[in-house]
Amino acid sequence: MRPVQTPLAFIAQRWTPSPRTLRRAALAAVVMSVLIIVTGGAVRLTGSGLGCDTWPKCTDDSLIVTPEQGYRGAIEFGNRMLTYVLSAAVGWAIVAARSTKPWRRGLTRLAWAQFWIVMSNAVIGGITVWMGLNPWTVAGHFLAANSLLTVAVITWHRTGEGDTAPRPRVPRPVRKLSWAITLVSALLIVLGTTVTGAGKHAGDSSDVPRMPWDWTNAAHVHAIAAWVVCALAVAMWLVLRVVDAPDDTRARARDLLIVLLAQGGVGYLQYFTGVPELLVAVHMLGSSLMWIAVLRLALSLRERPLAVPDIPAQADPELAATA
Repeated sequence: MRPVQTPLAFIAQRWTPSPRTLRRAALAAVVMSVLIIVTGGAVRLTGSGLGCDTWPKCTDDSLIVTPEQGYRGAIEFGNRMLTYVLSAAVGWAIVAARSTKPWRRGLTRLAWAQFWIVMSNAVIGGITVWMGLNPWTVAGHFLAANSLLTVAVITWHRTGEGDTAPRPRVPRPVRKLSWAITLVSALLIVLGTTVTGAGKHAGDSSDVPRMPWDWTNAAHVHAIAAWVVCALAVAMWLVLRVVDAPDDTRARARDLLIVLLAQGGVGYLQYFTGVPELLVAVHMLGSSLMWIAVLRLALSLRERPLAVPDIPAQADPELAATA
């Protein structure tokens, strides 16, 4: 009797994705991760966080939005439905990774990690609704979405690498500087949640609890962290030129500086214009793009060459003639 195959094994036996297809599948998960962050921000900025009264249903009696819930209910329900599109993108990445020949176990695990983060964050989102948009759970929901983006970007990068041991492309002090940029950038994102958690956009038209501090003070601390990231990014750009780093690595440092400049400009503009909804949405998009740039820079500092198959030994013509 033949062993029962899982659906993924069945597909993998009959389909082998090209490297381009694999990379596109991973990129689709990255794009959808950014989109779910931005649309989640739109839910908050339009006051639609409680557009659906409960979870997993939209109301106690309906799985979907009802006319009585108005446009806010439609926005919240639309964001929930977008989770299925995100899940489809992650599913495509899982299937493509599992079907690659030879099977890349590490890449498949990264793809599956995205699935479990999506499922976990859906539960966090439901808890957020049950708790009436408690700012701490809202912040956790946002940070979990960024965790998904992190794994998606790493997966996307790994599709262009082999499975050999990583090999550094720059000296160790430069890699340590990259870790500093990554850690301070992560702190910057966390501090951003303290600004929104105490700020004007609570996510619903009703009274919603806020974090217990003045949002302007939180914004000042957030800005300090942003300046630190900028200083470290400038230092990285200069150091990579000194050590004659590869061109693609220097391009990643340049891209990070461009994103930081744009993001900083939007941040100050929204602060001095009363935090308008449109600028907050653009700032959230910039946050995702900044984090992608940080991760791509860090990942470009080492390489995993693709394995080159051994060339079969050729018979010696003289020996063959003698035989």
